[in-house]
Amino acid sequence: MCHTDDSVPPSAPDAGAVAGHGPLELTAADGNRFAAYQASPAAPNGASMIILPDVRGLHPFYIRLAQRFAEAGYETVAMDYFGRTAGVSQRDESFPYAEHLPSLTPDQVKADAAAAVAAVRAANPDGPVFTVGFCYGGSSSWRLSASDLGLSGVIGFYGRPERVYDVVDQMHVPLLLLIAGDDAATPAAEFEKFADALTAAGKDYEMHVYDGAPHSFFDRSYDKWADACTDAWHRILTFTTTHTP
Repeated sequence: MCHTDDSVPPSAPDAGAVAGHGPLELTAADGNRFAAYQASPAAPNGASMIILPDVRGLHPFYIRLAQRFAEAGYETVAMDYFGRTAGVSQRDESFPYAEHLPSLTPDQVKADAAAAVAAVRAANPDGPVFTVGFCYGGSSSWRLSASDLGLSGVIGFYGRPERVYDVVDQMHVPLLLLIAGDDAATPAAEFEKFADALTAAGKDYEMHVYDGAPHSFFDRSYDKWADACTDAWHRILTFTTTHTP
């Protein structure tokens, strides 16, 4: 499990205010209606961010995280995965994600992400759009480097490389990999192998490993990893600035 219902995402350095935030429902091209959450910055930095959650979909942690990204200046939408099989109900710790995850496909995630991209572009038409994902969402975010969504960069925390290898050759958008050095779900050697594959394919990527950090370290309740959280924020801010046209 990535986060509890009480988990709190860390704030960005020099965080500002949120101009507005709240739930919404989006519709993908295949007709799927799904839950999302949008947060708008009081002081926009010009960019937009799509949040791809862990396996539970739009858990309260990611609603809070959408607000944190808005505080950092991003027009933000956090999306759910399970509209097709679970409707738009709440995704707290009791949500039986294991019953729904086997039915979810990468193409469905991409279709829903496209609807989320359209939502942020409606609010911020001229800004670059990035994705950031966590665990299952980390892998899903990296996969979107191979998509046709017009993204400027993709970011993933502690994803699963095994879910991404089949699209490495098609990747054309820069990647940022933020890796827990003591990830119980995926050994560090797997991320090194993934980095080697990206290098061999000539892809534009950055990878940073937080030595000793556990899976889901990007959580304010992990006091020991506060410096890692701050560093991760700086890397996200630098990455998005660097890859803003």
